[in-house]
Amino acid sequence: MEIKDILEKTRVSLAPMAGITDYVLRSLIREQSKTCIITTEMISSEALHQVKNTSIIKRDENQSPIFYQLSGHKPQMIAECAKYLEPMADVIDINMGCPVNKVVKGQDGSALMRNPSLAYDIVQAIKDSINIPVSVKFRLGYTQQEMNYVSYGQKMQEAGAEFITIHARTRNQMYAGKADWSKIKELKRNVDVPVFANGDIISIDSAIQCLEESGADGVAIGRGALGDTTLLARIEHYLNTGEKIPAPTLEEKVKVLTSHLDREMELRGEEVGLKFMRKFYPFYVSGVKNAAKYRSQLVLIDNYKEVMEALKYIIKKDEEYRNEKDVVCLIN
Repeated sequence: MEIKDILEKTRVSLAPMAGITDYVLRSLIREQSKTCIITTEMISSEALHQVKNTSIIKRDENQSPIFYQLSGHKPQMIAECAKYLEPMADVIDINMGCPVNKVVKGQDGSALMRNPSLAYDIVQAIKDSINIPVSVKFRLGYTQQEMNYVSYGQKMQEAGAEFITIHARTRNQMYAGKADWSKIKELKRNVDVPVFANGDIISIDSAIQCLEESGADGVAIGRGALGDTTLLARIEHYLNTGEKIPAPTLEEKVKVLTSHLDREMELRGEEVGLKFMRKFYPFYVSGVKNAAKYRSQLVLIDNYKEVMEALKYIIKKDEEYRNEKDVVCLIN
């Protein structure tokens, strides 16, 4: 599968998120959209080199188009891992943007933006080892004073990268402040490969604004997909038809949350699955009155039945609150 074949059907991708975009979340999003790009969570080449049969690489036949993302700084090792993943992947993506300290200190992720020559060697080594496309994901630069994203993108293209995703923040910003989508235009003008914009895309409207400001070929959705597995499909639908499908209701989100929890428990076992899901609860109940209280309660529950009871209670209280608002509106 070539990049152009993928982009004929979609302008939307699921951005990789460590410990988040696992097999279960990717499956839930694929059920909503048959065409969007989905990306695995970051796979350490060091770890994969030691243990090949790991659940992090699990996929189904229906998960294409799928990018497998690798991190690392040793060209030969990461190339060998890419070769191992080639039968499963449609594209091998290289993480050059993760800002987390433990990743950067190991010379992986955003650290590569300070070493373009090594990044070039990594792309070239992978390109020489596999017969599927190679993509890269990076940021505007390491700091505000080191915004080298244009020359960096050009160098990655020269090395053989056929697709770029750029998070419109620097490494030092981490996830703070606002993504500067407008800066992506300069990269787009200076490379010939497709560019997807990433950062702060949490709705159909923000996707539209991002595309207008960045001039990008598409959008990569990260945290915006948490708690709303329909977002990618709804953005795709709008870009194809101009119609805005409403965001899911609380009841609809809780239904997905229940399926998400059930599948994580099936994959990881009940105890581990329940703990793993705690990070997702805040996103599923976001926007509800007393959401903070519900979040703090849900993350302490370690029993499946109690989680289900808590979710029913949240739905009930939300319905009561909305009915009260409707009555007030009628009186006024």
